Amino acid sequence: MADLLTHLLVPYILLTIASGGVGWLDQRWIVVGMGGAAIPDLVKVEIVVHEETVEALLGIPFTYKPLSTLGGVLLLSGIIAVAFERRHWRRVFGLVTFGGLTSLLLDGMRVYADGRASAWLYPFTSWRPPTPSLYVSSDPTVLVVALFAAGTVAVIDRRIQAGN
Repeated sequence: MADLLTHLLVPYILLTIASGGVGWLDQRWIVVGMGGAAIPDLVKVEIVVHEETVEALLGIPFTYKPLSTLGGVLLLSGIIAVAFERRHWRRVFGLVTFGGLTSLLLDGMRVYADGRASAWLYPFTSWRPPTPSLYVSSDPTVLVVALFAAGTVAVIDRRIQAGN
């Protein structure tokens, strides 16, 4: 869960900072972008609903793995966008995709045994980019840094909002 929380905090930090220069980017839109960061982590649904169960229900082969790729993020961003009013589709698609990309980029910096990240650029390529191996998912330091940064950004943002 620390990994998911970190994935949610990074778009919060980046979008809150960006909101200072983008007039329409308020808290409700920041939350939409944060939601996109959860898309690659949807593969963990398998803990509750196994792939075999979904295969039996659908009657076709099924796997959750593509959800944690660029193609999965783009597909689900489009599905999420059409759940909003038509006039918001572009904005929602962009924000949800941004959140998903931040999550994929964070995952791409994790330690992998062979020094290469997962094929997160699928279906555009199956190339596995090299990883800088900056952290392990279970390392609490990453979450502490993200919490500190998010807290700092939140406090500064509140002070700026109070001054207006």
